[in-house]
Amino acid sequence: MRAHSRYTPWLYLAPALVLLGGLLLYPVYQLGLISFLEYTQAQVSGGRPTSFQGFGNYAALFRDGQFREVLVTTVLFAAACVLATLATGCALAVLLTRVRALPRLALMTAALGAWATPAVTGSTVWLFLFDPDFGPVDKVLTRLGMSGFDGYSWTYDRYSAFALVLLEVVWCSFPFVMVTVYAGIRAVPAEVLEAVALDGASQWRTWRAVTAPLLRPILVVVTIQSVIWDFKVFTQIYVMTNGGGIAGQNLTLNVYAYQKAFASSQYSLGSAIGVVMLLILLAVTLAYLRLLRRQGEEI
Repeated sequence: MRAHSRYTPWLYLAPALVLLGGLLLYPVYQLGLISFLEYTQAQVSGGRPTSFQGFGNYAALFRDGQFREVLVTTVLFAAACVLATLATGCALAVLLTRVRALPRLALMTAALGAWATPAVTGSTVWLFLFDPDFGPVDKVLTRLGMSGFDGYSWTYDRYSAFALVLLEVVWCSFPFVMVTVYAGIRAVPAEVLEAVALDGASQWRTWRAVTAPLLRPILVVVTIQSVIWDFKVFTQIYVMTNGGGIAGQNLTLNVYAYQKAFASSQYSLGSAIGVVMLLILLAVTLAYLRLLRRQGEEI
């Protein structure tokens, strides 16, 4: 009877696990397989036979100075996006608990509208807002006395282009964090918050010492999701920097893999980059979960 009850949840989950296994494991298997082969346009068209390269594609990648530079850039850019998204989402979630019903409804509606906007559409709108000729942002900054922004091209400079993409990524990502954390805050017992308020704790101290520890399982979920989403950002970079910026100055790993696989027809190198990204994300996720388990958290 105990054995039956132990395996009952897995029996209910079996259909979904089989479906997810077919949709996820097979593409990952194909990705890994191609990364070990010589697979270019010549092999796709049948002009040359496919040959096994072993770890040759990976060795070629890590010998490539541009790949190493893009890898470091991707890690730093993703970290900035994750921190900004979590900070914005958590701050607005706390704000939702402090305002009345009508402002809360307006903020929730606006945030969900940003969340529902397709990445291509959102990127195009942000490009228009910061357009050097017709965008309202440059015009407003110029009228405020910042003459250096008159006709300023945000996508020409590497760092301003990354900053612009970061703003768009945060804009379309923070609603998930905000809604999830807000739901968690509403589930915190009111007696606990009242007791802390009676002790004279500030809002920041209440969040740091009481609310955040209680919300740690939720924060784990939104952090891991944000890391996965922001590490493999593609659409915003590709659309807003026209495929990676001038001379590839705004390349990230996803765009770099696309260029290798489809622009250069080096499908094996593109697949190898995809495997490297998968391993990095798995390592970050497992390390984060292991750290939490060491701190006694149940995941």
